[in-house]
Amino acid sequence: MARQPRILAGETAAITGAARGIGRATAAALLGRGMKVAIGDVDFEAARRTAEELGPAAFALPLDVTDRAAFAAFLDGAEERFGPLDVLINNAGIMQLGRFIDEDDETARRMVDINLHGVILGMKLALARMIPRDRGHIVNIASQAGKFGAPGGATYSATKHAVVGLTEAVRGELRLMGADIDLSYVMPFVVNTELGSGLGEARGMSNLEPADVADAIVEALQNRIVDVWVPKSAKRTNALGVVLPRSLSEGLARAMKADRVLAGADLSRRRDYELRAARSQPSLEPGGPAVPDRIAAGEGAHPAAEADEQPTGG
Repeated sequence: MARQPRILAGETAAITGAARGIGRATAAALLGRGMKVAIGDVDFEAARRTAEELGPAAFALPLDVTDRAAFAAFLDGAEERFGPLDVLINNAGIMQLGRFIDEDDETARRMVDINLHGVILGMKLALARMIPRDRGHIVNIASQAGKFGAPGGATYSATKHAVVGLTEAVRGELRLMGADIDLSYVMPFVVNTELGSGLGEARGMSNLEPADVADAIVEALQNRIVDVWVPKSAKRTNALGVVLPRSLSEGLARAMKADRVLAGADLSRRRDYELRAARSQPSLEPGGPAVPDRIAAGEGAHPAAEADEQPTGG
């Protein structure tokens, strides 16, 4: 017999990077289902404003996902305010673009620390709370770049591939343990957020709104969906790509201009976001140049725009 959709009302969720974009939209969607939501963000003032705007069932807390003590304090604060944690959504992430050969080490380290180590930390800390209760659901925000690989965003793609693999592996471990904990990973196309600003377009694919991703997350929570494609049609495209010979699947991507979505980004339109992303990990701020000169100068020519091969997804 099929499981009945899960009732979310009254449950407690914690969302990382929830001051804006997908995180904020997801908080609003969960609140609309009667949940209580802790909003964590490295930009605490933005998180506080978001919580005030969303209402009394939302509560803001400071959060640096790369710091174990800070992450634990975030989850402690969520549980002190709203009760035992039922849902963790690992949403915090950054995407800094450019050719791999031009990428500075600080940028790579920042993306790996936030996009991957932040998810690892969140999962470990949440599972330590959920496994003894034998209930809970963790949702990790990945990307279609984590399935296809996105030229112009090589390290970003690597972090999202890792999130997909991590989620699948831990899900298998939980099954072997007999733990009734659900894990999901969400793979959206380009979303109209600050992170998605200035990106190229793929033929036949429309950009998403944050609410589209939020609705998919709600559906995943209600129906225990593991791999969440947004839009759903992307799952068919992926299946087709798997069975086609590589030359045909890559030719199709080029024909759709899917290989130019990240590599053809307009850096001048992304300048404000890239500057903020470069300062998004407090532990790296005191060291070396956190903001590459090409970004600080607002140069319009994106280094990867000259490359011949590029992505499918964002």
